[in-house]
Formats: sequence, structure tokens, C-alpha cells
Amino acid sequence: MISGRPALDVLRGEAVFPPPIWLMRQAGRYLPEYRALREKAGSFLDLCYSPDLAFEVTLQPIRRFGFDAAILFSDILVVPHALGRKLRFEEGAGPRMEPISPGDIPKLDGEMFHVNLAPVYETVGRLREELPDAVTLIGFCGAPWTVATYMIAGQGTPDQAPARLLAYREPDLMRRLLDLLAQYSAGYLIRQIEAGADAVQIFDSWAGVLDEDLFEMCCIAPVKRIVSDVWAKYPDVPIIGFPRGAGMFYGSYRKKTGVTVLGLDWTYPLADGRRLQNEGAIQGNLDPLRLFAGGKALDEGVDRIVKAFAEGPHIFNLGHGILPETPLENVRMMIDRVRQAER
Repeated sequence: MISGRPALDVLRGEAVFPPPIWLMRQAGRYLPEYRALREKAGSFLDLCYSPDLAFEVTLQPIRRFGFDAAILFSDILVVPHALGRKLRFEEGAGPRMEPISPGDIPKLDGEMFHVNLAPVYETVGRLREELPDAVTLIGFCGAPWTVATYMIAGQGTPDQAPARLLAYREPDLMRRLLDLLAQYSAGYLIRQIEAGADAVQIFDSWAGVLDEDLFEMCCIAPVKRIVSDVWAKYPDVPIIGFPRGAGMFYGSYRKKTGVTVLGLDWTYPLADGRRLQNEGAIQGNLDPLRLFAGGKALDEGVDRIVKAFAEGPHIFNLGHGILPETPLENVRMMIDRVRQAER
């Protein structure tokens, strides 16, 4: 059934042309209005947990560019934070957490989990009330593996070696942490859907650092649990899986996890993406650096992607988040080129 929300129709498997468009991190530092509000908020976490401010930040790119979908402004690490782990964001350095020890894992406290995240649910509800009817509202969470990497190392690392070492040395302990994160992440997504999200995305930003066995254990298994738990309550809500860097593992990711839609990173070949599109909707996959570069590089990248995926369900997006230094005029040029595309 056509919803009147083009992005939601594609997420449900309908082919729409020109393709609907939104960008990962479309609410963020490349926007001057975001930078002004971020300064007013005082801290990044205050920005995430203030319904007034998170609501405004989510709407900023919709007002400026008219994207077909809005994604909740928050952060993947609010889940461990709501479970009692200390979290702060350092300007220019990113998130910092107290590294979790094996003995800490049984002490993760979910008693106040949804109470702690109540401001996020309020933001979602307000967004659904205020967004234009044609705009799809996307909720999200971090995939358990990616969230666990930050919990274990205390910060981002180049190859997430601390988390990989734990998975190799103490696989049962890693499974326990991932399963717990999957349980609470599913509950988090369910509450977002109840508040008004039309669809949800699971961000697995560090999927690309794992070998075949760890990919099955750390990426496939916990995401499969999230999908199962969410669909036990809301079987018709589309779920986007974004296992960045999954490479050859993309081919089986949707079948094994059950996600509705595959988000492709920019390294994934378009010909292979077309084959995956035969199995369901796909999303992506422009290199964020093409958008930053502008000019011929941007035009060629947009045209190739639109042409490659024109015959099936496709959400035009980047292959990862928009870079903070991206010129606003390049974003406008990209949107216009997508929307003026011809088959």
C-alpha cells in the first residue's frame, strides 16, 4: 500500500523514481544553524537529551534541503550510557567512556534504561507530530558490535583491536555483552516506533574489521536478535541494516539477519549492489568525499548510482556520514541532480 511518504514506500520495497534522498549525519556540523545550537547546548549529550534541542536539530536539514526522510538526532552510545556506563564527548576527539572490564558486564543495570531514554522518545513523538506528512521519520540504534567496541576500548580505535581481542580470548563473555546490548537495543527501537518512527536503522560502523567467524558472531547474531525482537511487536516496520565495510559479507547479511533494507558503503560495487537490489530495497552509496569535492566528481558519482539502481527500490544516500567540512552548495547540487535525473 502506497503511504504518501516516498522514502517509506521504498523501504517497504516499492520502486520510486527519482529515488527519495536523505543523508547519514544530515543533522550535524556542516550546518551553521547546528553549530550555533550546539554552542548553546553546552555539551553534546545535553543536545541529545534535550527534546527541544534534539527536535530542532533533526528538523534543520529538512527545512534547509527538504530531504525525504528525517533521522532522529541522537548518538549510538546513549544505549550504554542508559545502562549506567559513564560517557562524555571531548571536542575534536569524540566519545570517551570508562573501558568496561569483564567483571563490569554482569553489573550493567537496565532498571532505569527507558527512564533514562525518555527524552529521546519524547523527541521522536514531537517530530512525528511536526514533520511534513510526506517525510519519513527514521529512528536508529548502534549495532551491538559497534557499541561494544567503544565500551571495551573506551574510545574509537583504528581497527578496534581491544574488542576483537576480547572476542578471540573470551568469546562467551563477548557473546554475553553483545546479547545484552541486542536485548536493550531492540527495546530502544521498539519504544522509538511506539513514539512515531516509521522505520529504524541499525548502524554497524565497525563491521568491516572482522574476519568471517567473528562477523557471524559479532555482527550477524546480535542484529538477528534485534530484528526478531522488534518484529515480534512490529512486523511491518522496515529495518535498515548498515554493516559498513562488510564487503563480500553483504551478500548474505540480509538473509541471515532479516533486515529489510541494506545500506551500502561507498566501496561496494554497483553491479553487485544491483544483484542485492533484486532481493529487496537498498540504500546508498555515494562516497562522502565526492560530495565534499563537488564538481565533476560529484556529478559523475550521482549519475552512476542513480542509473545503476533506477529499476528497483533505492534510497539515495551517502556510503557513510556527511563530512563536517562539506560545502552547503554541494549538498544542494547533489539533491537537485538526483531529483532532476532521468532514466
